[in-house]
Amino acid sequence: MMTNWLSYALRTWPCLLVATLLAVPSASAAPTDDVYSLGPDSLAHEGVPKGKTIGPLTLASQVFTNTTRHYWIFVPAQYDAQKPAALMIFQDGQAFVGTNGDYRIQNVFDNLIYRREMPVTIGVFINPGHLPDQPESSPTNWGDSINNRGTEYNELNDNYAKLIVNELLPALEKDYNISKNPDDRAIAGASSGAICAFTVVWQRPDQFHKVISTIGSFTDIRGGHVYPDLIRQTERKPIRVFLQDGLNDLRGRSRNGGSYEAKRDWHAQNLKMVEALTEKGYDVNYCWGIGTHSNKQGGAIMPEMLRWLWRDYARPDDPQDDRDRKLFVPADHP
Repeated sequence: MMTNWLSYALRTWPCLLVATLLAVPSASAAPTDDVYSLGPDSLAHEGVPKGKTIGPLTLASQVFTNTTRHYWIFVPAQYDAQKPAALMIFQDGQAFVGTNGDYRIQNVFDNLIYRREMPVTIGVFINPGHLPDQPESSPTNWGDSINNRGTEYNELNDNYAKLIVNELLPALEKDYNISKNPDDRAIAGASSGAICAFTVVWQRPDQFHKVISTIGSFTDIRGGHVYPDLIRQTERKPIRVFLQDGLNDLRGRSRNGGSYEAKRDWHAQNLKMVEALTEKGYDVNYCWGIGTHSNKQGGAIMPEMLRWLWRDYARPDDPQDDRDRKLFVPADHP
């Protein structure tokens, strides 16, 4: 629910941004995606303890027969194997794991954990699967036309949730102490990876309670446009949802200017998602920008989305004890 100034700001930014852009002379106006820039929370800073990224590792699947996929594990510098860590999984791992891309999750995690603005969280970046004769997804081809991404990400069944819960989680738990509390588990993605992440929390709220969707494809690719109606028809689930999208996302017209298809209008479908979630009383927040089907805005506001998502993680507030009010530096940090 909207409980603080940050939530209010995230709701009102799009209106302020549109007004600002309209006031800028057209000769100096930037393309709509280029108005979004990464802030200091997404950049590396000297003195901030840095986690380590392991991978790529390979996960085979019995759910999606004969497929494998790369994944990477980010371990925060503050991780203590004696204490259960929170978990956050990002679909299209290749797009989120880099330190020079649109999201720079490793830097964001380092900075927010250091300042105790999110819990100690192990990050996992996982690609869609591919058959032996198909290539791995990459920054230049996310995989829809070359591997199993469309099947795994866009279908509304529980197959991908089974891969996450029954195959990925056991592999992680062999080496890391991960909290089993679904309040400590989040999942995220962009575009088809976003509807995929939502489907995981929808199918398995016993395992995940938090989800971030950027430019989510809640459209009629493989029936995803039904989610708003499905949300209204289903008993409310204990999940927290943040959705980001741009007013100029794919708007339901073919490239040759064909007829409008409402079920293929990305932004209209995101609006419907928020309407349905709000009507059912979900803990939902959103931010609509001016961008296209781009990761620029999602990357720019990722730190704020994460603060909102993890806003109620337990931190003792004792005026007589300042240990939880200091920058989080591990004991073995040089």
